[in-house]
Amino acid sequence: MLNSLLINTYDYGGAAKACLRLHKGLLRHNIKSKVLVKKKTYHDLPEVYQITIKELKSSIKDKIRRRAIKFLMSIKFYEDKQTKFIKNRHPNLELFSYPFSEYDITKSALYQEADIINLHWVANFLDYPTFFKKNTKPIIWTLHDENPFSGGEHYKEEIIGINDNGYPIYRNITKKEKQVFKKILEIKKQALDGIDNLTIVTPSMWLAERARKSELFNRFKIITIYNSVEQEIYKPVNKELARKRLNIPNNKKVILFVSHFISNFRKGFAFLIKAFDYIQRDDIYFMSVGVTEKTVEQNNFHQLGFINDENMMSIIYSAADIFVLPSLMDNLPNTMLESIMCGTPVVAFPVGGIQEVIKPGFNGILADEISARALAIAINNALDNLHLFDREKIRNEAETKFNLDVQAKMYIELYKQILKKKTL
Repeated sequence: MLNSLLINTYDYGGAAKACLRLHKGLLRHNIKSKVLVKKKTYHDLPEVYQITIKELKSSIKDKIRRRAIKFLMSIKFYEDKQTKFIKNRHPNLELFSYPFSEYDITKSALYQEADIINLHWVANFLDYPTFFKKNTKPIIWTLHDENPFSGGEHYKEEIIGINDNGYPIYRNITKKEKQVFKKILEIKKQALDGIDNLTIVTPSMWLAERARKSELFNRFKIITIYNSVEQEIYKPVNKELARKRLNIPNNKKVILFVSHFISNFRKGFAFLIKAFDYIQRDDIYFMSVGVTEKTVEQNNFHQLGFINDENMMSIIYSAADIFVLPSLMDNLPNTMLESIMCGTPVVAFPVGGIQEVIKPGFNGILADEISARALAIAINNALDNLHLFDREKIRNEAETKFNLDVQAKMYIELYKQILKKKTL
């Protein structure tokens, strides 16, 4: 039986959700799949294991080697949150990760028994110098952002703010940032030097193109396999019943926004809030889902907070007339797939993998540009033409493309191809 090991830093968050959905699909197809995480939060997940710190800390030799690399590259690295460089980055920029970790994944019994290793989001868990030097297994690396081939950033973000008129404020990359990016990329290049057993999978063609143009991954095979959604969980629920469950008025047009952290600037909440200045209508009701630090003081705004119950999320998507996804940069958001799986059309900016899924007039509308005014126009257009969106057809197409079985079968075929090539 094929034995795969999926590796992700956490069991929570968007990348973890995508990883665990693949894992679930593989188990359904009788693949001996296991997941190794640095930190396990949910204890009801089958075949998901937390790495054992005592046994898997890297050796003294590895630590000395890692420190020598940092010294030679002039990187004073202790803990991410303590570094002066990270502290001085613009507060609207997303996570930054160094290619080091105190863990040696190759010592894990799960690693040793696996036929194939499927890396996912492994920031602060995978130690590049140690892992790629010691690894003897074929590797598939499923990318969830740009960090694996970047100089430390998870997205090469261009927009860092919004001006008073609702237009983007663009970023100027500093000389210091360029120096750090260059040093980290050199470390990654050295770690991957001579590696020929690595295949890259991206959940969007957009990310595949970014990877192909990168200095680090341009020589590897790169393919696209879309993420999946549990079609039996995310499904249309009668709108009136859903609204009754949530105590939402039936005489309003409901707009939904979802992000794990509302404050994540890349997810575009600031542009959505500004867009309401231009929408100018009193027939709307707004819902947001996600961790939030402050309350929005506007009428007909309902902040639901963080919700971990996926069945409840299906009800929330079904209660909405439109789901607004104003990401400024994104790969293939789980929230987009969840929304259309529930038959709810999506209004979004024309960025990243979103453009590959949203078909204007069928399952959503794309704004003409990244601005609050353009987003407002798209939202108004969608709300005024809800009759054009056939929720059943939206659901049926989503189920055809993004169900667990479709994704799992493509990965299984890829696993078999790689293992067959290894034995030749």
